[in-house]
Amino acid sequence: MIDGATPGPAARIGPSEVERWLAELGLETVSRAEREGVASWDLLLDGRRRFDVPVTVICDPDLAVIVWLHLAPPIGDSFRSSYRRLLRWNDEFPFVKFALAPDERPILAVELPIGTVDRDALGVAIARALAIADVLLEETAAWLWIGGRIPPGPAREPRNADLFGRYADRLGELVAR
Repeated sequence: MIDGATPGPAARIGPSEVERWLAELGLETVSRAEREGVASWDLLLDGRRRFDVPVTVICDPDLAVIVWLHLAPPIGDSFRSSYRRLLRWNDEFPFVKFALAPDERPILAVELPIGTVDRDALGVAIARALAIADVLLEETAAWLWIGGRIPPGPAREPRNADLFGRYADRLGELVAR
């Protein structure tokens, strides 16, 4: 505490703030939904190596802002190796967690407690998720493409390349790889 200041209640973060932050970060939403006070935005973003990655940002004003990166379509195999891989990645990558969505789709999630979230925390979370998806491109290729063959990237610049530049100093080895 500085100069005897007393902490006040955390500012209430709601859908309008998240929407403004996404716009300030230059991230366009594909769709928006709201149900029972919880809002979500679907985005289609690009990593440096992986393009057209579906990302969902969820805002529960009483709990957290959550970034869900849809890592791959539903896992069709019954092998334990896919589940072991998700568990291994939970150990290897700090500040994110890997899980299966209700439809068996592997996701990468970043949870930002409501009292700590701001535009830059959201931007770092989205950039970190995309950077990890890039790092894991070869390991997830079999989930994404028939035969696991990575197709050539599109002949365009990533639609949100400036996001990585803005937060490179906070992504460390993820952008250096």
